[in-house]
Amino acid sequence: MKLGDREIRNFSIPYVIAEIGSNHNGDMNLARKMIDAAKTCGCDAVKFQSWTPESLIAQKEYDLNLQYDDSPKKHFGSLRAMVEKYYLREDQHWELKRYCDNLSIEFCSTPFSKEEANLLEEMKVPFYKIASMDINNLSFLAHVARKQKPILLSTGMASLAEIENAVRVIESEGNSQIILLHCIAIYPPAYEEINLNNIPMLRQTFGFPVGFSDHTIGISIPLAAVALGSCVIEKHFTLDKDMPGWDHAVSSDPEEMKVIVEESRNITKALGAFRRTVSQAEEEKKLKFRRSIVSKVDLKKGHIIISNDITYKRPGSGIPPDKSDCVIGRKLKRDVGIDELMLWNDFI
Repeated sequence: MKLGDREIRNFSIPYVIAEIGSNHNGDMNLARKMIDAAKTCGCDAVKFQSWTPESLIAQKEYDLNLQYDDSPKKHFGSLRAMVEKYYLREDQHWELKRYCDNLSIEFCSTPFSKEEANLLEEMKVPFYKIASMDINNLSFLAHVARKQKPILLSTGMASLAEIENAVRVIESEGNSQIILLHCIAIYPPAYEEINLNNIPMLRQTFGFPVGFSDHTIGISIPLAAVALGSCVIEKHFTLDKDMPGWDHAVSSDPEEMKVIVEESRNITKALGAFRRTVSQAEEEKKLKFRRSIVSKVDLKKGHIIISNDITYKRPGSGIPPDKSDCVIGRKLKRDVGIDELMLWNDFI
């Protein structure tokens, strides 16, 4: 399948998504700077989140979080104040979409309601990302599937049965453009919880391309996911990990994101093929680095070679060591000096 103009398949150069999410902190100037940075890093897309105070959280949850006392959040006062500050208004969606179009980087977003999915459809996003929390929100999955665009389905918190059920719902709407994203919905997860071997397992179990939605600190784990064939890498993105907000601390900064993009490409090239080949450069290296059969002593014409007459030294331009049995017992037709490479035409 394609995401925008990019063909997506396992073990191809991964499609890298800079997950801005709500790291814009409600500041459109900051959002534009983040888009600029993601473009400079070489990312294929920037992704936001599309929700409102009403579409994401019930009043009971707001009532339970009326006051924040922990330092990263206390300046907001309440959960509702934070949500009101961070959510993208409809006009801001369009503003950021136009900005991305002008930079030639894909704008995409995660919808959290049918109305927000409809807005993204109107904006002609290249694909829909479904958050892990909605993998069992089946009517919502069906609604998005009917739009007949690729769906990136995050699998955090989900059992295999729940993943299978979500896939069936999407396919029942005539949409098989599915990319599964292995995901651990902990920020950040312990290394023992990451289970990157789920990437080939999901690929084998469901037959769809598989990517990785990353919540780890640093760059090693997403690069390891690339080595396992991930076709998409989604990584939270920030300009400053110390900024207030939900996800800045677990996000990659521009320096890290640039490494992820560049090294992902190098890893994909380095993976190569399953078929064993020897390059032309290595063939040429054989002539210098391998050994040849060499005389240990001065040998006279007519001498019949025994094993104690020969040894093996560089370069590899003579008779190779694995042909010793074809040399021992042969009669020389010329004198051969000590430490001299033997050649096939030295023998009768």
